[in-house]
Amino acid sequence: MNQKILIVEDDLLWCSIVSDFLQNHQYDITIANSAEEAMEKLDTDYPCMILLDLLLPGMSGEAFCEWVRNHHMHDISIIMMSSKHTIEDKINGLKMGADDYLVKPINLEELLAHIEAVLRRTGLFCQKIINKGLCIKPRKGEVLLNGEQISLTKHEFMMLYYFMNHPNIILSREDLITHLYPNIEREVLDRTIDAHIKKLRLKIENDPKNPTRIITVRGLGYKYLDGNQIK
Repeated sequence: MNQKILIVEDDLLWCSIVSDFLQNHQYDITIANSAEEAMEKLDTDYPCMILLDLLLPGMSGEAFCEWVRNHHMHDISIIMMSSKHTIEDKINGLKMGADDYLVKPINLEELLAHIEAVLRRTGLFCQKIINKGLCIKPRKGEVLLNGEQISLTKHEFMMLYYFMNHPNIILSREDLITHLYPNIEREVLDRTIDAHIKKLRLKIENDPKNPTRIITVRGLGYKYLDGNQIK
């Protein structure tokens, strides 16, 4: 899965240029033109990195960076991009919590090199799968739904991770039993899987009786629908 980068920038032309360039290098890009818009996107997009302009309308880039860090979003890398070029500007940006600071104008190849370098340092914390406001972080054992952490049992977590790793593929109850109980000696009944599914739907579906994430494929098993198929 491609790593997601949020560009927070009010220069629409520069946004478009950077977005196209990074998408061509296999990054998943989302854009916010203000800090306030970026705050809303953080609850649904869960980016690995923020490319942050400091001269924004409304809330400044510096204030937004501090807001991100104060909300304990330490698994999101931040690269500041600004025409502010003094040593004091750079030092202040790094002290606020930025992982890197680049002075505009920025060469795109140089930007890519800095992105790759920062993600090499912080990528361990950016192993996540995201789908329509649902985010699972396997290394941290966390699941977020619309920015709020939800509590799953061990088997619910394993099942959700397996589903999200295999979107749009029908998984039989036998597949799920093998994944959830690989070393168990006693027989695991199909209804055990059905019970896990029912409890998981209660936690991640807007309407558990009419699920749009984990759907039943009659006679075959279950399928997790990715974002392109969720209405």
